[in-house]
Amino acid sequence: DTDITQLLKPYTKDKRVVDFIEHQAHFLKPDKILICNGSVNEKLALEQQLVSTGVLIKLNPSLRPGCFLARSHPSDVARVEDKTFICSQSPSDSGPTNNWRNPKEATPYLDSLFNGCMRGRTMYVMPFSMGPLGSDMSRTGIQLTDSPYVVLNTRIMTRMGSFVWPSIENQEFVRAVHSVGCPVVDGMKDHVWPCNPEKTIICHFPETKSIVSFGSGYGGNALLGKKCFALRIASVMAREENWLAEHMLIGAVTSPDGKKQYIAGSFPSACGKTNLAMLRPTLPNWKVECIGDDISWMRFSDGALRAINPESGFFGVAPGTSMNSNPNAMATISHDTLFTNVALTPNGDIWWEGMTSNPPDNLIDWQGNPWTPKSTTPAAHPNARFTVSAAQCPIIDSLWEDPKGVPISSVLFGGRRRSCIPLVHESRSWQHGVFMGSVMSSETTAAAVGKVGQLRHDPFAMLPFCGYNMADYFTHWLKMGERGVAGGYQLPRFYYVNWFRKNSQGEWLWPGFGDNVRVLKWILENRDNRNSIDTPIGKVPTPESLDLTGLNLSSSQLRELLSVNKEEWIEEVKEIERYYHSFDEHVTKFPKPLWNELANVKQKFSVYS
Repeated sequence: DTDITQLLKPYTKDKRVVDFIEHQAHFLKPDKILICNGSVNEKLALEQQLVSTGVLIKLNPSLRPGCFLARSHPSDVARVEDKTFICSQSPSDSGPTNNWRNPKEATPYLDSLFNGCMRGRTMYVMPFSMGPLGSDMSRTGIQLTDSPYVVLNTRIMTRMGSFVWPSIENQEFVRAVHSVGCPVVDGMKDHVWPCNPEKTIICHFPETKSIVSFGSGYGGNALLGKKCFALRIASVMAREENWLAEHMLIGAVTSPDGKKQYIAGSFPSACGKTNLAMLRPTLPNWKVECIGDDISWMRFSDGALRAINPESGFFGVAPGTSMNSNPNAMATISHDTLFTNVALTPNGDIWWEGMTSNPPDNLIDWQGNPWTPKSTTPAAHPNARFTVSAAQCPIIDSLWEDPKGVPISSVLFGGRRRSCIPLVHESRSWQHGVFMGSVMSSETTAAAVGKVGQLRHDPFAMLPFCGYNMADYFTHWLKMGERGVAGGYQLPRFYYVNWFRKNSQGEWLWPGFGDNVRVLKWILENRDNRNSIDTPIGKVPTPESLDLTGLNLSSSQLRELLSVNKEEWIEEVKEIERYYHSFDEHVTKFPKPLWNELANVKQKFSVYS
């Protein structure tokens, strides 16, 4: 019975907003409605509320000030790609890489789930901006949720609060509705981590730019500004408006002579994006600064392809993060961080696998059980996360919130490949670069539900995140290149990197982490191609052109790292052909230039030795 108009009066009189919230409140039937203002007091009150109900554990303030630990339900720990749908009007607009659901069928089913689903709970109204306020590249949204945990995460990951209402009034906004799917009725006791895994579903409606998520309180399933908006819905908006919404890091690399260049990097989840975005170089006087570690929105403007980070925080994978692998991330999460599904130490700090070379003698694991090094289960869940403000990163770039974005000079693709793919190779053109992105494949990780270590195609690292037909997505990339040329813009160059190649004994060939700056140095300094060798797949470095100073790497290891094995690639080409044929149902959509690029690679290998 709440008067929504009166509730919103201090913030907005926008009829679209009032109608949206009024309709949802009537349908969802929450006990209370809170319009989030994004203030520190609001944050403190939510933290105190969640500590009192057992959802959060306050960590030792002398060791980890302002930090909290949350433990999710064991069945609610990662993205659920098999329960994620694109509800476009036509199945051909969703394509073969997405799960499609007819909106005429999805809507009544969702209505049956959501009707009264917030009984006994508070509905939080979160106005938020993806991207810096005032930027022409930013977009806004309103998310409704019954999870205060989601509110705390969203205020970190987006610009959320009362200050966003004027921007919402000046543009179209994305409508997002989320519920954990567990109404509290008839005096029942609430769960510490409410969720409804049997009925979890996430639906995206591209035509109406709306998102509906039910049953999960975790990560990208519930923080709808992240993958759901910033990639799936934004990729549709980008295609309509001639820009790019990409699963890419943005970083700045500065050479000893002071020359600074910005790069974007496309890697599947848990394949080193955050480590590269926050890299601490092992080469003297090289500097890397971070703009974003996960998502990039890009468009041609002011003479270049310019990028912004639409997010304002990091939602990073904790296991494997250490002072050795990513000291800048460790510094970032030293305070005011929300940890999920990591282990708890006896003195009130956190731990996960890979943080230290030797685990502590006694821990409480991510499910709240005693743990010792003899335990047969991991102390932290493999997809355990930290949520932290990007402003806390010690190497955050001075232009990370520049509304104009930063000019991208190089685009990197990469994934986990134990063989076949060399350490780095460069494309021959924009079109060839799009081909490289289209054939990306990687061994799966714990970031999504399913088996780990299986090789799957993940074009542009967008397989789970493209909101429309991937064949149309490839065409959009090709057209963007044409648009860049026609507009006289400086085009970035494309590179494919592979930090994860192994020898026949299963040992890593490349040290990775801070030493990846050696590859970045080659990329930024090889603009005239003097230090490269042409191969059927592109240009690879000459062995002497990589700066290996201080690195214990044998000549045979280097040869293997840079090798392009004909036999392996003949099989790779066959696999790419099989993958491209998976689009045969959409043959009129699949761009012929990519088939031509594949034919060109195949022809070059026929005469390659």
